[in-house]
Amino acid sequence: MLPFPFQINATEGRARTGVLKTTRGDIRTPAFMPVGTAATVKAMTVDQVKQTGADILLGNTYHLMLRPGPERMERLGGLHNFMRWDKPILTDSGGFQVMSLSGISKLTEEAVTFSSHIDGSKHVLTPERSIQIQADRLGSDIVMQLDECVAWPAEEKRARQGMELSARWALRSKNAFGTRDTQALFGIQQGSTYENLRRESSERLQEIGFDGYALGGLAVGEGHEAMCEVLDFAPEFLPKDRPRYLMGVGKPIDLVEAVYRGVDMFDCVLPTRAGRHGQAWTWDGPINLKNARFAEDQDPLDMGVICPASNDYSKAYLHHLIRADEILGKVLLSWHNIAFFQALTAAMREAISEGRFEQFRRDFRARHIKA
Repeated sequence: MLPFPFQINATEGRARTGVLKTTRGDIRTPAFMPVGTAATVKAMTVDQVKQTGADILLGNTYHLMLRPGPERMERLGGLHNFMRWDKPILTDSGGFQVMSLSGISKLTEEAVTFSSHIDGSKHVLTPERSIQIQADRLGSDIVMQLDECVAWPAEEKRARQGMELSARWALRSKNAFGTRDTQALFGIQQGSTYENLRRESSERLQEIGFDGYALGGLAVGEGHEAMCEVLDFAPEFLPKDRPRYLMGVGKPIDLVEAVYRGVDMFDCVLPTRAGRHGQAWTWDGPINLKNARFAEDQDPLDMGVICPASNDYSKAYLHHLIRADEILGKVLLSWHNIAFFQALTAAMREAISEGRFEQFRRDFRARHIKA
């Protein structure tokens, strides 16, 4: 018996919409998870994030294990209590950040040893330790296996090595996690851009058995078209009756194209990172509020998004805040961008339910394909 039932309510082609039911609330799919890297979605309060319609947040194991530390987090009541978020939380395993941010001193069959990007201190992360931090110290609802995310581009031999190590670590992660009633464990498909490796990875994960499945090793520099080529086959290797999560993606057009290919869940730092640098995502594509053409534009940012940041402030005011490097500018654009991403996933859910997703996709591509 899986801890979190996944109910698919409607499909159109490979696109689907449904609900992943957790003990802390329902996650409507397709779902976008705002990234709460260090127990905060940057520049936003928990109430603001809730108002955008987010059902779930992502927490970052690597950052939280370095600061404030997993044992302290447990003493403080876990991540939900610490940041005052009472809905579901998914935590990543820490593997991607270890590979990309830290100074790796050694990667072995047993563990990865790395230096903190903060103070240079040495740390060892095993699959078992990652599960312990996520499930027992942070108390996340959806836990991710530890994997190796191989850099792109990768020769097939190197991609196979990473996929096989990830598969062995998947089994260790599952054994460490055991069986739980109120938490779920997701496995991660690897294999770079190689169809045969993605198939083999999926088969090995399903032999182990997970509550959900992620597609890893994408959005690492391969570009939109190459990612879509992998998504033409990779999601279909995963079980149709469990949620599929595309890690670290992405731009709005990436979300639409991935949903078209059967993906259910997403996360990305893009909305808040773009907002902090003056970029707003709208139904007509991205705009840069630093540009002088907005200096006297009295129209709101986007009346098609239900959010105070989108509706109540003129582009001229937002332009001024960004040019003056005022904190409020970063707050408002981050708030708007998260609200837009939630509006986008809501619109996709509605379009699939009403059997018009293909038309929605065509219209969206016409406005965003260059974005």
